[in-house]
Amino acid sequence: MHHRHTLAAVAAGILLTAGIGATIPAGAAHAPSPSSTTPATALVVNARWGGHATFDRLVIDVRGVVPPVTVHPVTTLRYDGSGQKVPLAGKYFLEIRLSPAAAHDDAGKSVYQGPRLLKIHLPTLKGVALTGDFEGVVTIGAAFDTKPAYKTFRLHSPERFVVDFAHPVGCRA
Repeated sequence: MHHRHTLAAVAAGILLTAGIGATIPAGAAHAPSPSSTTPATALVVNARWGGHATFDRLVIDVRGVVPPVTVHPVTTLRYDGSGQKVPLAGKYFLEIRLSPAAAHDDAGKSVYQGPRLLKIHLPTLKGVALTGDFEGVVTIGAAFDTKPAYKTFRLHSPERFVVDFAHPVGCRA
């Protein structure tokens, strides 16, 4: 009986392998793949946050390798493309730009599961918004009541970009 099960497993493996081989079009083995001619674009799939004893943290989850990122203060958050003001309350704002990146797949369907516009009640971080997914650039805005002191770094497995915002002196979480 044991021999019959082994034979069935081997037969299933052969059929499965044959089925996989049959799905590759003739001549495709030597054709260059589209991904080998253009760099893969990182997909921004989420933004999440948390409060800690002395800092607030914003984490941007990326599928693929985290692309170059810039973080800089702006006087007003604006939506990329339209230029419309982002209705996020705060006195200070940071714009986080990831490029090349997208928050949508090749079919144009959004892959971003994070907040689009959200007020947050942490000691330092007061709001987060997805402000752009336009022409290979994804931007996320962050709002604050006090001028933010921050540090940035990358973490791996899974890939993510992290921004830590120090609590103001004398602030208790």
